[in-house]
Amino acid sequence: MAASNILIVGAAGLGVEIAKNVILAGVKSVTLLDDATVVMRDLSAQFYLTEADVGKKRAAACKDRLQELNTAVAVSVAAGWPSDRELLKYQVVVLTDTPLADALRVDELCHRAGIGFICANIRGVFARVFCDFGPAFTVFDVDGEEPVSGIVAGITGGSPTIVTCVEDERLEFQDGQLVTFTEVVGMTELSDGKPRRIRNCKAHSFELEEDTSSYSAYVRGGIVTQHKEPKQLAFKPLAAAIAEPGEFLASDFAKMEQPAQLHLAFQALDAFQAEEGRLPAPHDKADAAALMERAHKLRAAQGGQEPINQELLEKVAYTAAGELSPMAAIIGGCVGQEVIKAVSGKFHPIFQWFYFDAVEALPAELPLPAAEVAGKGGRHDAQVAVFGRSVQAKLEAQRLFLVGAGALGCEFLKAFAMMGIAAGGGGSVTVTDDDVIEKSNLSRQFLFRDWNIGSAKSSVAAAAACALNPAMVVRALQNRVSPDTEAVFDDAFWEGLDCVVNALDNVNARLYVDSRCVYFGKPLLESGTLGPKCNTQTVIPRLTENYGASRDPPEKQAPMCTVHSFPHNIDHCLTFARSEFEGFMEKAPAEANAFLADPTKYIAAIRQASDAAAREQLERVVEVLVTERCSTMEDCIEWARKKFQMHFHDRIAQLVYTFPEDAPTSTGALFWSAPKRFPRALDWSAADPSHVAFVQAAALLRAEVYGIAPPAWARDPAKMAEAAAAVHVEPFMPRSGVHVETDPKATTASRASAMGDDEGVIDEYVKRLEAALKVLPAGFHLNPITFEKDDDTKGRWGPGGGWGGELVLDWFKERGLEAYSMSCGQSLLYNNIFPKHRERLGKKMSELVGTVAKMEIPERRQHFDVVVACEDEEGEDLDVPLVSIRFR
Repeated sequence: MAASNILIVGAAGLGVEIAKNVILAGVKSVTLLDDATVVMRDLSAQFYLTEADVGKKRAAACKDRLQELNTAVAVSVAAGWPSDRELLKYQVVVLTDTPLADALRVDELCHRAGIGFICANIRGVFARVFCDFGPAFTVFDVDGEEPVSGIVAGITGGSPTIVTCVEDERLEFQDGQLVTFTEVVGMTELSDGKPRRIRNCKAHSFELEEDTSSYSAYVRGGIVTQHKEPKQLAFKPLAAAIAEPGEFLASDFAKMEQPAQLHLAFQALDAFQAEEGRLPAPHDKADAAALMERAHKLRAAQGGQEPINQELLEKVAYTAAGELSPMAAIIGGCVGQEVIKAVSGKFHPIFQWFYFDAVEALPAELPLPAAEVAGKGGRHDAQVAVFGRSVQAKLEAQRLFLVGAGALGCEFLKAFAMMGIAAGGGGSVTVTDDDVIEKSNLSRQFLFRDWNIGSAKSSVAAAAACALNPAMVVRALQNRVSPDTEAVFDDAFWEGLDCVVNALDNVNARLYVDSRCVYFGKPLLESGTLGPKCNTQTVIPRLTENYGASRDPPEKQAPMCTVHSFPHNIDHCLTFARSEFEGFMEKAPAEANAFLADPTKYIAAIRQASDAAAREQLERVVEVLVTERCSTMEDCIEWARKKFQMHFHDRIAQLVYTFPEDAPTSTGALFWSAPKRFPRALDWSAADPSHVAFVQAAALLRAEVYGIAPPAWARDPAKMAEAAAAVHVEPFMPRSGVHVETDPKATTASRASAMGDDEGVIDEYVKRLEAALKVLPAGFHLNPITFEKDDDTKGRWGPGGGWGGELVLDWFKERGLEAYSMSCGQSLLYNNIFPKHRERLGKKMSELVGTVAKMEIPERRQHFDVVVACEDEEGEDLDVPLVSIRFR
């Protein structure tokens, strides 16, 4: 990519979206070509134009703002259409809003020269993308996924050769793929690195397309890995592809017939534009009829027999003159990705047509009255041309809550600004994010710049959105949305919203926001990204399933002994790493803080428990405050270097000493049999970047825990390597009699119990902590580092707080349910098995909460929650949501 030059023709909404994405991706240069004069309606979707740019040339007006995105990419403006010779210097040419005749001419040249060609258009709620990467384009990695692998459990020699893998995970191989083998003991012929074709793939086995009768016998072990095979694609030039489009890339499996209809509709639009010099007027019946006439002529000329969807083509005609920011964002993202595919050969490109529509967003009754869609010289005219002024007024009055101001949050704010959301009529957008901008954010969070590093994401993003549309009202907060911040996001806040938009990066936070939306009956727009993948979900109260209503099946948990001593896949390693991170950076510091807050009470609780778990808990506190306490950056580096030694050398060396490669089990079989993989200890090397990176990351995290400001040199890998190399590490000495857990059913508790319960150890730890208290500075505390801490809470509105308990029971009875128990917090308010509880039913629920549950409800809260246990008419227990009772 760093050697690729890209030409983008057209700098309206779609063109600037493509340019933004390609510049952020990091190509060598981007050249813009658009001599059109900026008009106010351009501001509907072109986010790098302002009212001050009206009258200027479009490309020149936005060039400097695009350059700010990535100074490593040369952004320039072409003086005019490049000559055929000048076109040859580009690796990809992208045309937007270009007449068909020009597109045909440019594509013919690009096709012959092997230059990637992409043509894209958005017409209202409809879009078209065409790709031509030449007659012989190679895709080196079709899906961009990591190669699939499996652990070999057995290989039968002969023909066919059947390879069986361990049953921990289902194999994802497919017939006809190529695989390679490594780490095979015996049958050494398979470990030559040669890709081999497979067939008859099943859940845990497959066959090799070769006879292994003459190979040496298989003994044990082995890893089989998918070998990705390049794919050759022969693209048609644009002219041929129009006539014979082939198979369309589906955007919606519920609209399988739509792409063919849109292919014809866009051809009719091309013809209309060529003859009339314009697109059909918004919601104009005469122009719609003219477009339909051209569609019928094209169909007849092509000899097609399929009926034309008149309603669809009329909608195309009614909205084609509009330009929508969300459509530009979607297609701009797709085309930006196609540019990357064209220059890298990674991921399968669009082959060759892609049509997209959002007809569901259009008003039910079309066409709209002329007065509804008439332009008035405003910035939102291009959007009004599609939806009308009544919808525009509703958008401007919306009260939205955006949770998160990262990559998705930036895109949402840009869309809100372009659409005119909260730009009048009392509307507002509240955006919250408790994070600050880091250098790594700049490549995908396009509202941020170098000079914003260290600033609050929400504040910078809000200011940037207001710069895109000065009429927009945005309120920025730095609070995480969680139960801990319900004083900020209280009942009045939630009730005042029209819609909530999630732009979060973790499941627990999504679930909490979803629960609030269910509780208060608010629509939720949910989405997420993972590399080139994404998901979206629209949640409408009382109409669709909410986000938390469906969960992925729980992931299979690996046994503790596998994770800690015998990991055999990357998931085991990640689980172990996450566990160690939480232990060192979160749990141990939190335990130490609990001790420091009230040493006497903490020690009393430990002595009362006086078990193995309490001993391990106290041991962590001793490590953090005594044996491994860090006071300087050098201490942190020493700690990190020794942790490297422990994790990657000493523990593995001890494991190999305890279980040598040829060690047998009690039955005589080899201990190191699949799925176990014989490990190799790592020797520290300051020349290995991964070794240095581990020490650097661990040292910086440790410094954060202790509140140590790292010096500038600590972020220099060379300086860090030098400092780590100077740490004295004791040479490894193997120990006899070390217990290594091999029982898959063993738990952390059972392992601790096996170590014995020694009250004397607890006494010794207490003495050391009491001595440490005398030397620790006043107010000393640690800073635990956490991944996530949001709670999952469900809720729904129910009876009023002024009601007595009897009326609450009746409320459920009216719905066919028998409520036999009610509780609030940890307190039981009512249960029908206790005769005296009947007396409570005459009291107000709010009174019961105060007298029985001893709960003080803050003034900001207008409700409290109770858990109600119910059964149906058959006496079967039913799960019901948390019941919210309003009392103010």
